[in-house]
Amino acid sequence: MGKIEELIASCEAELSPLFAKADAVAYQNQKKVLQAFARQRIALRHFTPTTGYGYGDEGRDALGALFADVFGAEAGLVSPNLVSGTHALTVALFGLLHTGDTLFSISGDPYDTLCSVISGKGIGSLADYGIRFKKCELKEGGAFDHSAIREGLRDPSVKVVFLQRSRGYAWRDALSEKNLASVCSFVRECGFSGCIFVDNCYGEFVEETEPTQNGADIAVGSLNKNPGGGIAPTGGYIVGKKVYIDAIAGRMTAPSIGAEVGSYAYGYRLFFQGVFLAPHITMQAVKGSLLIGRALQKLGYRTAPATDSLPYDITRAVQFSAKEELCAFIQAVQEVSPVDSFVTLEPWDMPGYDDPVIMAAGCFVQGASIELSADAPVRPPYTAYFQGGLTYEHCKFALAKIMQKLHIG
Repeated sequence: MGKIEELIASCEAELSPLFAKADAVAYQNQKKVLQAFARQRIALRHFTPTTGYGYGDEGRDALGALFADVFGAEAGLVSPNLVSGTHALTVALFGLLHTGDTLFSISGDPYDTLCSVISGKGIGSLADYGIRFKKCELKEGGAFDHSAIREGLRDPSVKVVFLQRSRGYAWRDALSEKNLASVCSFVRECGFSGCIFVDNCYGEFVEETEPTQNGADIAVGSLNKNPGGGIAPTGGYIVGKKVYIDAIAGRMTAPSIGAEVGSYAYGYRLFFQGVFLAPHITMQAVKGSLLIGRALQKLGYRTAPATDSLPYDITRAVQFSAKEELCAFIQAVQEVSPVDSFVTLEPWDMPGYDDPVIMAAGCFVQGASIELSADAPVRPPYTAYFQGGLTYEHCKFALAKIMQKLHIG
């Protein structure tokens, strides 16, 4: 057994108690999903395709109701016409905010692609429509700044309080459901009666509850990530209180028709099957993240989150000392992908990002970050963001190849 194999085996032995905990979370979430399928009486007819306006589309309506049930929400919108997480977030924010309103982020800056949606100039952003944005940063260590939150909420124009669950391109832990519940309660104690809104991308099914079960009014995400189970071909979801979902539906289509229309000519089976698989697939990615984090940590790399407890999302940050090492890491992930493994990646000016980005995504579903993938803005500090893995075995094999690429062993 070589150095690489020995290191992986020792990490697996050390992580076995956490892997058992991950399996227990997956079981609880699988049970929750199956119970929702039963309550919503999901049937073969719900997989049937529709065309045109989609009037009476039972599959569309049942899929929204199923997601709402799984997430402990009153209502849900799930649509292949929501083309990404950023699109789903944009539709939801435009449905909730109007000229003169303020969006208040209490977890610092949102993910890069949402920044232009909020404050871009002359592109149809929130700012272009007279909607203001303000934020307060998280404290050192990722704690909420309660004083800054309380002060910010004195502004009566604040209509939506925004939280980003995952780290994005920041060096911090994702927000736990416990922390989300606590800060949602604090926001209400401050007298805020508007919408508490969570960008839930990368966090679904990592814990046993979701933001809409812990005080959030709206949670939004992408089916290219956890809840698509690796097989949903596209789409996004928005779940939460019915009054907000109705307002968002009017923006997703038109105010006069809301969620009454919308067809999908290819059928809905993969969306239903994807959320059925999601609890198991998500924990495969979590185990892979723990293994890669523990091994690289032992080799002296700075990595987050810590590997002594279960993480709160599926992403892992790894910091490198130079651009070349960062690119080698991302390239190694591409080389062990099932699709386009022969492609040599280079940084490029990707739409929605301020810096060149290098992105590994050799996926069956294009850009699906629940599949094994990694990306990084090429800027100091040189930090790669690794996520996904439909199978733990894929993550394990990738780790061996990554270490070879970094000339380890």
